[in-house]
Amino acid sequence: MMGKKTKTVKVINIDLEKCNGCRACEMICSAFHASEKYSSNNPARSRIRMIRRPLEDIYLPIYAGEYTAAECMGRDKYVIDGKEYDECDFCRASCPSREAFKEPDSGLPLKCDMCEDDPPQEEPLCVKWCLSDALTYEIREEEVEDEEEEEQKDLTQKEMERSIKALADRYGLDKVANSMARLLKKE
Repeated sequence: MMGKKTKTVKVINIDLEKCNGCRACEMICSAFHASEKYSSNNPARSRIRMIRRPLEDIYLPIYAGEYTAAECMGRDKYVIDGKEYDECDFCRASCPSREAFKEPDSGLPLKCDMCEDDPPQEEPLCVKWCLSDALTYEIREEEVEDEEEEEQKDLTQKEMERSIKALADRYGLDKVANSMARLLKKE
């Protein structure tokens, strides 16, 4: 018999009706993640990206999720409230077929860390700085099986190893090692 545990889940909810495409979320995220915090502003380093097509009135903030070494097969289009979106618009993954969510200098994938810091932030800065309230932060508890949580830890470790191997194959082990050393030096 498996026991149940609770797991904390942190989510940034996005209200497309409220987003006006101001890109404040990108700016504060890139400043927070600069090599010296708040020392520079480069939206390419942001863990949240704004899909902006003003002529079509499309403003879609998406925050970075897991890295995937494989390119997906989907190229579907979706129509929501009369606006047409590409399937990639909703994807949170860093993948070989696009440049979104990759660190511009090294090409390493970026993932949203919910601005975890010491001392901890009350909420991610993109949410805090969103003047239109299009982004909201939610923390909830979910029940999971003990075994399921252990499987997830093993899967995460395997994903990380697979991701590092894919990056080393693509960019070279030296470049990946140098990027890791630079990241560890920040901490």
